[in-house]
Amino acid sequence: MDRVQNCEEKFGVLFGGKPTAGEGSDPEFMRILQRFIFGEVSYTGSLGDRMRELITVTVLTVNQTLPQLKAHVGACLNIGIAPVEIRETVYQCAPFIGFPKTLNAIAAMNEVFTANGIALPIESSETVTETDRFEKGLALQKPVYGDEIKDRYTWLPGEFAEAVPRFLTELCFSDFMTRKGLDKKTRELLTVVMLAALGGAETQVRSHVEGALKTGSTKEEIVCALVHAMPYMGVPRLFNALNCAKDMLTE
Repeated sequence: MDRVQNCEEKFGVLFGGKPTAGEGSDPEFMRILQRFIFGEVSYTGSLGDRMRELITVTVLTVNQTLPQLKAHVGACLNIGIAPVEIRETVYQCAPFIGFPKTLNAIAAMNEVFTANGIALPIESSETVTETDRFEKGLALQKPVYGDEIKDRYTWLPGEFAEAVPRFLTELCFSDFMTRKGLDKKTRELLTVVMLAALGGAETQVRSHVEGALKTGSTKEEIVCALVHAMPYMGVPRLFNALNCAKDMLTE
């Protein structure tokens, strides 16, 4: 099939309709967008529709493009992605983009859930308690990242030398990464995309590319994830992410 046929097929699968023909105020722009994203990018590389839509939800959450986020939450449901998987994809953005933006994305997501008859709140994904929160977070963090952050910030004044690395362990790795609903491989690959979409976080992109490789993603899957994110985050952020991790993706 050519990219026009691909676009029609993929658009129907995701949204249950047909791509733009000549309707609307900007049909030319929409044809460019739809044929590129759904006719070309969506058919490039090995990742399936489930992972591609979770990547899209991640980037739209980071960028706070909430109308498009609603459309793709609906697409996730259309292709059978469980609400808990969608929710966990949005939730885990919080340490990287902040709680207010994540709350905005949660509100948009929940509108779609409610419209589709999904009762809220959905089932709990928590696996830690106040007493084991640090230990469980460290158990996920240390095998992949070691004590790098703890060792790097010993220069911080007073209690911050202990608190800052602990906050990373307890918030990122315990409060979010230990949750059920997404496996470690998926979470790490989405984290790579999330950091790439943020821009200016190339040090962290590089670190999490290494983490994605350690948790089972192939080099091709990492590149595919970043390329799929490109129409939503822009070409410069794709190149920044690829360039900063080039040695790990080629060696």
